[in-house]
Formats: sequence, C-alpha cells, structure tokens
Amino acid sequence: MTIHQAKFVASYPKLAMCPPADRPEYAFCGRSNVGKSSLINMLTNQQKLAKTSGTPGKTQLLNYFLIDENWYLVDLPGYGFAKVSKANRKKWWTMITQYVRHRESLMSVFVLVDGMIAPQKNDLEFMAMLGEHGVPFSIVFTKVDRVKPKDFKKNRKALEAKLLEHWESLPQMFVTSSKTKLGKDELTEHIFSINERVAEEF
Repeated sequence: MTIHQAKFVASYPKLAMCPPADRPEYAFCGRSNVGKSSLINMLTNQQKLAKTSGTPGKTQLLNYFLIDENWYLVDLPGYGFAKVSKANRKKWWTMITQYVRHRESLMSVFVLVDGMIAPQKNDLEFMAMLGEHGVPFSIVFTKVDRVKPKDFKKNRKALEAKLLEHWESLPQMFVTSSKTKLGKDELTEHIFSINERVAEEF
C-alpha cells in the first residue's frame, strides 16, 4: 500500500471549524519533539509536507492533510514540555481532547512515543484519557534508529508494564524510524485496511 498524493488543506483552531466529517481521518499526536512531523513526511513520501522544527511546540492547530483524495491525516499539537504559557498549554489540551472525543469521522489516534526514553507520565495520561472515552488508538514508537536495540526493548517493556497495570490488553504497536523508513509499510497498510472496512460508511 502506497500513498500517492498528500496535500495540506488548512489549519483549524477548534473542532467546530474542521471540514465536514465526510471522510475517514487519522490523528497523529504525541509529546513535543517526538518526531511527529518527520514521521508524517516519511509516510506521505514528502519531505516538507509537515513542518519540522528543532523547537518543541511548532504545531499549534489542528492541521488537516488530504491523502489520495480519500482520507484525512490530522496533525495535532504536541503536548508536554514545549516552552509556552500555561494558558496556551491548557488551550492546546482542550483543543486536542475535544477533537479526539467528539470527531465523528476519527477512525484512530496514533500516539507517538519516543523509543529512546522510558515511559513518560504525560504519554500515559493521554492514553488513559483515550481509553476512558473509548477512542481507538495505536502506539507508534519513534526514533528507534537512535537507540540500542536492548535499550529500546527495555523502554518498550516498561511502557507495556505500565499500561497493563490498568488495561486488560495492550493496543496495537508500531516500531518506526523516519530516517530508515522502518514501519512505514505496516502503518500505511493498517490505515488502508481500516479505510476498506469503513468504506460504506462514507
């Protein structure tokens, strides 16, 4: 499965302003500086579709990209340590939670987790919020090319253990690298399979 066309549609400050919910859509979210823009560019075969930055907090709106004229990829603001005011962090969090809880055409959220580090509290809190509201999600480990396999395995097992303290089963997980394109085929095939399953709903 290959993405042939991807184009930026618009950025929206709140759910009520988003496009009509007439196509399946998939949201990508994670802590600031987790490598979200690089992953989106890798998946869509475009180097500059999503803007990358060395400064956390670059994405501040709900950014919509139309993929193959068929579905939306939605780039959500990062949460975590971006150097912004508490008011802005609260505004971003409200924007994100309203979107994931109430967007009718949202098929799944991809929660990006930095494969180089141990489980983070804000990642676990975000996943807990998704679970509490019945929002389907998968975990996408990023930057695995930058960590030793044994260290990544340790970080992954630690995250799984934390989740199993409260969950009966684990969500689907993908291991990726924007540099080596690891996980690209698995992620796109997952999205395409959901699109085929829900085609009659749109």
